[in-house]
Amino acid sequence: MSRPRAKAPPRRARAAEAGRAWPYPRWCAHRGAGKLAPENTLSALRLGHAHGYRMAEFDVKLSADGVAFLLHDATLDRTTNARGRADALPWRELALLDAGAWHSPAYAGEPLPTLAAVARYCRANGVDVNIEIKPAPGRERETGAAVALDAAALWDGAARPPLLSSFSEEALAAAQRTVPGLPRAWLCERLPPDWLDRCRASGCVALDAKHTLLDRAVVDAAHAAGLAVAAWTVNDPSRARDLVALGVDTIITDAVDVLDPAA
Repeated sequence: MSRPRAKAPPRRARAAEAGRAWPYPRWCAHRGAGKLAPENTLSALRLGHAHGYRMAEFDVKLSADGVAFLLHDATLDRTTNARGRADALPWRELALLDAGAWHSPAYAGEPLPTLAAVARYCRANGVDVNIEIKPAPGRERETGAAVALDAAALWDGAARPPLLSSFSEEALAAAQRTVPGLPRAWLCERLPPDWLDRCRASGCVALDAKHTLLDRAVVDAAHAAGLAVAAWTVNDPSRARDLVALGVDTIITDAVDVLDPAA
């Protein structure tokens, strides 16, 4: 399948022209490599990198003993060989789980990675990151603060800091209080009338929205307010071209084998 050549956006007010430089790549691999490898694993990150992606999005939560690790769901059921709450086990037990066999036999035995292991890989290979803070229910404040502290330490001195994002405004607020210097993005799957106020309340540098919410009016309003715009999860080449034309700053995709990050 041929890869689409994204057209350059028209001359218009983009985030950088509105006063905020956006240092991150246009293309970002969702959960490491979309659906081509077990999500939120080092194998997925390596595969996304092999397809030319130099930014990855992934989900981070805390173990029972406070270790930051990658997992999307609140439970272990879907993507590991265990069941139950993901935050109920200490890291020494989580580290033994199989997080790859659910995807395909080729990835059987793939472990859950810590945020620290992911930081080492990404920094060594020039991969920028969008860390989605994905707290277990009831641990929003704790997770936001802990992930921000870990991210600041693990990416200390990096060319570009990690971008923190979350659907949880409580987690974003905790991250802001704990490490105000790290950039943050407000994640949303609905766009309420006060979306700009919500971004400002968390000191966000970007709106990170479900792509179906984005049109020229929303993108222009965000850019005029000095916010960058990220879109998720964009897998259709035609829609990706439309979003590029609107001036969307970062496009998050599962289709790392279809959308060419060099286009």
